[in-house]
Amino acid sequence: MKQKFTILFLLVTAFVSAQITYKGFIDKYPIELVTDIYSDGQGSAIYAYSNYDTPIVLNAKLVGTALVFTEKDKNDKETAKLTFENYDAKNNQLNGIWKDLNSGKELKISLEKEFDVNDNSESKEREILQPVSFKDKYFKLVISKDSNVSGIKILEKKTDKLIQKIDIQCQLWGLYNINVGDYNFDGFEEFSVFESSYAGPNTSRIYFLYNPKTGKYFESSFTGTSLEFDSKTKRIYEHNQCCAGRSVERTEYKVVNNKMVLIKKTCMEYDDKTKDYKNIKCD
Repeated sequence: MKQKFTILFLLVTAFVSAQITYKGFIDKYPIELVTDIYSDGQGSAIYAYSNYDTPIVLNAKLVGTALVFTEKDKNDKETAKLTFENYDAKNNQLNGIWKDLNSGKELKISLEKEFDVNDNSESKEREILQPVSFKDKYFKLVISKDSNVSGIKILEKKTDKLIQKIDIQCQLWGLYNINVGDYNFDGFEEFSVFESSYAGPNTSRIYFLYNPKTGKYFESSFTGTSLEFDSKTKRIYEHNQCCAGRSVERTEYKVVNNKMVLIKKTCMEYDDKTKDYKNIKCD
């Protein structure tokens, strides 16, 4: 049922005006900032203090000529704003103000552009900070010259020590390529990487599991479209649809020895007469 759907990916990338990595300082504190700003002035960003390496996700909005990033806490309350007047994605320098919304304290921001992901003139590997991390580790994507993902680096927080590098071939999907979770329900934190988009809302990811004996991560055999992992039932659910949602497949798996084992599969098709879905025989 999966048919490669590149139009959606091309449309998304076409509207991106700036996926840019900067390095510099908030006051005396070294930081890294990665922006993903669309042509309509909306977007997001990630930044991290280099001494800690815990990524912080920001909402972005272009207000006139000012680019404003908003930081929120776990309760969705705004806690800080990063404001850059006269923003221009072509500039190599980015200067602004960081403001604590609780105390009103302000600090100067001074940044230098490292690279623009959409600039294919770069011949060397480029690395993008990711918005998720583990307690003691963080991630960077390795980007190839053709702006695809060619690898993942897992680094130790605070020291930046390289723990593991994994070579892969995936599409670049904005800033949010890596997710974390417990995919085999063994109690260890693991991660997945966006792989590709297909017809309709279907997507695929590559899932990496943790080996507690080696302290390393390995690529699993988990595969499927739009997988969901239920930690309560310890089940994996696959949702696959095509034909503008008229045909839907739902599949349930359990995990045995780090492999997905089929439990049941349900196939449905939209009935124009009843205006509802009816079960059909799966292929």
